[in-house]
Order: sequence, then C-alpha cells, then structure tokens
Amino acid sequence: MVKEIRIYIEGGGDGKNTKQLLRGGFSIFFKEIVQVARSKQIKWNITVCGSRNNAFRDFKNALTDHPDAFVILLVDSEAPVVKQSPWEHLKWRDNWDSPGVDDTHCYLMVQAMEAWFMADIDTLKRFYGQGFKQNEIPKNINVETIEKDLLERSLKAASRDTKSKGEYQKIQHASKLLEMLDVDKVRKASSECDRIFTTLIKLMED
Repeated sequence: MVKEIRIYIEGGGDGKNTKQLLRGGFSIFFKEIVQVARSKQIKWNITVCGSRNNAFRDFKNALTDHPDAFVILLVDSEAPVVKQSPWEHLKWRDNWDSPGVDDTHCYLMVQAMEAWFMADIDTLKRFYGQGFKQNEIPKNINVETIEKDLLERSLKAASRDTKSKGEYQKIQHASKLLEMLDVDKVRKASSECDRIFTTLIKLMED
C-alpha cells in the first residue's frame, strides 16, 4: 500500500516565489490525482526544482531520504521520444541512468511543458484574450510531435499582440495556464501526460 507520493518537476526558474507559483499550477492540473490521494489518506508532495539537472538530483536524493514514498521524476523530453521508454530516452538525451527504479517512476513532458498548452487552444484564447493569433499555434492532434523549438516560438508569436498579457513569458504565464487547462484535452493529445494519471490513480486504487 502506497503511503506517500512525491513528485519532482523541472521548471520554475531559480526563485523561490516562481517555483511556488509553478507548484500551485501543477497542483491544480493534477487535482484528480490529488483527490484520489486524499480519499485514500495518501500524502502528496510536489517539489518544483528549477533546472532539469536539479530535478534529477532531488529525485535521486528523495529515493534515499524517503524510502517509504513512491518517488516520481517529471522533466521535459527536450526532443522527440522515438520508441524508447522514458529512462532509455533520458539515457540517450542526458546520459542519465535510472537509479534502480522502473518507468512508473519517470515521466516526460514531450517535448516540453508548452506542448500541453497546445492541446487546449480554447484556454489559450481565454487567457490571452484580444489580439491572440490562433493561427500561429500548430494544429497537431498529437502535441508530442511538435518540435521543441517551435513550442515556445509559436506561443510567443500568437500572444505578442495581446493587450492584457502580452508575449508569452514562461515564468509569468505557465503556472496560470496549468491551472486553467482542460486536463482531458491534454491527456487525449499527449499519451505521456495520460500515463501519469492512469499509472498513479491505478497505483493508489490497487
């Protein structure tokens, strides 16, 4: 029986406040998992770590420091994931070896967190409001196929002329967008995002 789930996430920059904001965004995005955890009296902890190297370091430390917890790593894939498991991909991309745990402990935002925003154009339009150029957003049904370099570039181009928010700024806008996203749309458009929900909910309910 799982007593605690701890998740270590890349992002949030270097500031304590910006990490706290992103943590709040992810907490709301994962609220379905959080609700299951509460109903089962399972502790739930999100740590936003800054750089991807920091996230991997904190994740490895947590495996030692919290032996009774189910510890998870969530980082950008930074590149297409081609028929590889998450750990195989991170070995190829970052030369990271799994610290003795399987793929249920490792998840990727493919190819970066911004892909999840692409899955819900209605939320982008609502958030940015007047002047948002929807045509700048790629129309891929599977958002994991959108090249990493195109993700942030197209978001900036689409939002540049908006009156209230202005051009997409990761630190300022990402946490708010995570709070507003339609999770079902993101799960349908990103198999790796869906895997987080299905794996963790099954883990807690078994």
